[in-house]
Amino acid sequence: MNFQAGSQSSPSRRRFLKDSTTLAVSGALAPYILSKPALFAANSETLKVGLIGCGGRGTGAALQALNADKNAMLTAMGDIFDDRLQGSLRSLKNEEAIRSRITVNPDTSFIGLDSYKKVLESGVDVVLLATPPGFRPFHLKAAVEAGKHVFCEKPMATDAPGVRSVMESVRIAKQKKLALVAGFCWRYNAGERELMKRIHDGEIGEPMSLETVYNTGPLWVRPRKPEWTDMQYQMRNWYYFTWLSGDHIVEQAVHSIDKMAWAMKDVPPLKCVAQGGRQARTGKDYGHIFDHFSVVYEYPQGARGYHSCRQQAGCAQANADHIIGTKGIATIKAFGQLTTTGANPWRFRGERPDMYQVEHNELFASIRDGKPINDGDRMSSSTLIAIMGRMAAYTGQEITWEQALNSEEDLTKQALGQEGKAGDPEFRWDMKLYEAPVAIPGLTKFA
Repeated sequence: MNFQAGSQSSPSRRRFLKDSTTLAVSGALAPYILSKPALFAANSETLKVGLIGCGGRGTGAALQALNADKNAMLTAMGDIFDDRLQGSLRSLKNEEAIRSRITVNPDTSFIGLDSYKKVLESGVDVVLLATPPGFRPFHLKAAVEAGKHVFCEKPMATDAPGVRSVMESVRIAKQKKLALVAGFCWRYNAGERELMKRIHDGEIGEPMSLETVYNTGPLWVRPRKPEWTDMQYQMRNWYYFTWLSGDHIVEQAVHSIDKMAWAMKDVPPLKCVAQGGRQARTGKDYGHIFDHFSVVYEYPQGARGYHSCRQQAGCAQANADHIIGTKGIATIKAFGQLTTTGANPWRFRGERPDMYQVEHNELFASIRDGKPINDGDRMSSSTLIAIMGRMAAYTGQEITWEQALNSEEDLTKQALGQEGKAGDPEFRWDMKLYEAPVAIPGLTKFA
């Protein structure tokens, strides 16, 4: 698909809403499933699971997948680094409850930049995509074309061409009736589901101001070893390169942006302005990403969404959301209280089973029942909202939804020196990678 800004074939906000809103809203209000694996037995055939990306999140996803369905087996694993795969496999085999259903062996352990293809070719039914986000559009495309059900960790892309690729994969997944569950885990949490239902039912009136905050400390850094190529170094430190992570507003704080989108029934914002930069994390070891962002999103009917995030040591941390409506206020404190005040005061007091596990419970239940979940539209939208905020912060310009959706900035091809080259990018270990400069608002141009 070739999208040119301003052309008749360009994705538009109106078209996006037409394609996605009904599914997104119904998905947001889906009932919480307390199913246990034994209740999944619409059919009892073994589901073969393949893991692509064997870091901490991928390892957790594999554990949850096997816990979700008593007839699921982990049969293949793929990663670009052997030490990551072996560490993941050891960790999983330490789990007594699932050990007997792990049949991964040297012949189904795949290493390298093409390991995802080998996992897909190994005969798996379900794939778990948990590599650095820059690879997600290519891996999702390959998985859907291969007819696999998918758990797709967030975010789904790091740039607009990636989002458009994901949107096309979502369309094909719907045609093929493939399950596609997104790693936006809060959508699978019991308390947040109940709170959002109350918001959508009008209990706080019309949402007019939404504040989401995701302030954390710094993350890991892996010093470069002399023998590492550019690709090995950047892959070991993928978080600090925008083509791989999207920057922390897209990789981490997108969870908060997704909750904002959820509260607004997944109607995308019209435009945004933003600021951000590097104050505490300025050394070369930190690549070229920012350490703080602040974004103001403008929604229809005048509503405003205010998002801020930072990763700085020694600072106050927060992970909370406040949705201010015309009749009250809804508050989400991550892993804490959920309340509404005003005309309809309420506090969630129910159980909150592990949302990461619930994602997989519902994924596998939908496969067994022949009613596959597809989170594709909303996962694409939330990812683009975060990318849109990064674009506005990097450039210092007001960015509209249409501009963001139709941007031609391909971060992956830029990093690989393949800009303007048709087709998917080509990856090699010995590539000399382009290291983008740190963005300077007012000088960095929107593309």
